[in-house]
Amino acid sequence: MSARLEGKIALITGAARGTGEQTARLFVEEGARVVIADVLEEEGQAVARDLGNDALFQRLDVTRESGWEEAIARTTEVFGAPNVLVNNAGLLHIRALVDTEAADVERLWRVNALGPFLGTKAIARVMQGAGGGSIVNVASVDGLSVKNGLAAYAPTKWALRGLTRVAAIELGQMGIRVNVVCPEAGGPGMRREFTPDSIDPMDTLAFTHGVIPHNRARPGIEIIRDIARMILFLASDESLSCTGADYPVDAGWTAGRRLKYQPGYSAD
Repeated sequence: MSARLEGKIALITGAARGTGEQTARLFVEEGARVVIADVLEEEGQAVARDLGNDALFQRLDVTRESGWEEAIARTTEVFGAPNVLVNNAGLLHIRALVDTEAADVERLWRVNALGPFLGTKAIARVMQGAGGGSIVNVASVDGLSVKNGLAAYAPTKWALRGLTRVAAIELGQMGIRVNVVCPEAGGPGMRREFTPDSIDPMDTLAFTHGVIPHNRARPGIEIIRDIARMILFLASDESLSCTGADYPVDAGWTAGRRLKYQPGYSAD
């Protein structure tokens, strides 16, 4: 059976660790050539070396237009014109709204919302010239519903869902599909700052998986790879009829509430 991403050339942001790293590894396993784009040079170089000739590292600050131009030019020079873009790079900030600084709001907006806009704009014509392709944006369940403490973070993920829809409508004419994945659990690296020192951030990934309790017994890395598997599907030709849509990977977090005293509830 042929690899699911055979012939694909992908640029993945935030790919030095977490969801981006697991996506890059899965893409290479499935036949793609991948650019590991990140500001974390040491970690990114290590991932690229581990993946061999089908991967390369490119330093990319997603908030800089010139950085995008350089990354796309190098991708094209080494592998060919990219036909997959995964806008995965992101920052998290958790603090009460009244204690959140304007600088934190702007910092998250630049990475989480402006970055995908710049990347989508920069790659559109190149991708069109390559015969079309797929852009996958990585948002969050906090772009579908919200939690307290996320006044700087949640608005950026709602914005990313809006960008996805506009881009899907406009770029569909260029043969480009644009979708958004909304995971409940992100990479442990971005959660470390907001997790008590006594707790491994990886152990928190299945915390909200009460709808399907068996997930709580799965290794955290497999929950991250579930996100990567959805990104893989949307990057592949298996999803040629999919564009402009949200794809939650949240173990039922946004499906609704399970009420203890209603029929259909089980304590087991």
